[in-house]
Amino acid sequence: MDWLAKMLQLPQQFLFSSGGKGGGCIQASADDATFVAIISARAKVIKQFKDKTKGQVLDKLIAYTSEEAHSSVEKAAKLALVEIRCLKTDDKFALRGTTLASAVREDRKKGLIPFFVCATVGTTSTCAIDNISEIGPICKEEDLWLHIDAVYAGCACICPEYRPWINGVEYSTTFSINPHKWLHINPPCSAFWVKDQELITEPLSVDAMYLRVRSANTGVTVPDFRNWHVQLTRPFGALKMWFVFRMFGVHGLQERIRKDMAMAKEFEALVLADPRFEIVADVVSGLVCFRLKGDNAQNEKLLSMIDKSRRICITPSISRGIFYLRFCISVYTTESRDVAFAWEVIQHEADALLSS
Repeated sequence: MDWLAKMLQLPQQFLFSSGGKGGGCIQASADDATFVAIISARAKVIKQFKDKTKGQVLDKLIAYTSEEAHSSVEKAAKLALVEIRCLKTDDKFALRGTTLASAVREDRKKGLIPFFVCATVGTTSTCAIDNISEIGPICKEEDLWLHIDAVYAGCACICPEYRPWINGVEYSTTFSINPHKWLHINPPCSAFWVKDQELITEPLSVDAMYLRVRSANTGVTVPDFRNWHVQLTRPFGALKMWFVFRMFGVHGLQERIRKDMAMAKEFEALVLADPRFEIVADVVSGLVCFRLKGDNAQNEKLLSMIDKSRRICITPSISRGIFYLRFCISVYTTESRDVAFAWEVIQHEADALLSS
């Protein structure tokens, strides 16, 4: 986890080797990472209101995220029994600091207790990147727990040219990426860091005798990861990370990400060259969001025809009422010829649809 943190140039507070309270672990999924973050944030704020019962505080807690955030964020809030507001985004589908600040002010006036923000670096639908540099200072000023969900695009931040995507990470309490999404590690592998491990180990701590780490006879002290996440059983996830890092090296992983980015641009150029199609969102990663110019029903039909052809798999999404298709490059074996083949399939089905 320290190796990966250094690749991402995370602040020293997130590293075990810093000598502080920070560190990282492998969660079962990004969903678990968000859930652990929000229930830990909940425990922290409840502890601050010693004159009230837990129920009295719980009824007033409110969390925030973007309307483009992954559905798992809303699910985590439901499981934590707290309200969450999905805030409007800008023309790039990104959450801005002014929007968050306004929402916090509104809710404080209502007597609510803002306590948690989940910002996204690389939303699932469009790979939008929330403005962490704006959001972070607001979280610090308002004493809000900032969790950064960077599961896909965050992987690209091992490349210096994409590291600015997570500028402002120093304001976050927790941070996560999914190495299985773009660093060629088999799933599940969700990397999760916290600046102060006690913030999560205290609310998650269980201490049955049969669970205690036996280090007295070895002289070795290790993190007791059973108190870092929901599950007690831990597969040896670190081993597959070790193998990939040793096999490819930082340079090898960086070059693969850059190649995927280049192929996404190749696909974007193919789309733009066909006047029947349009690009829906800026292409900033390996994801290209596109659609036929026309109504949603036509694009839904195109997707159905592509699926029935069984030659490629395309996933859709919808933002602000617009239905579109998503072409994502993140598999190690993908080459330019695969991109060309996929576009041929899409054009073939579009020809059939528009001529019918």
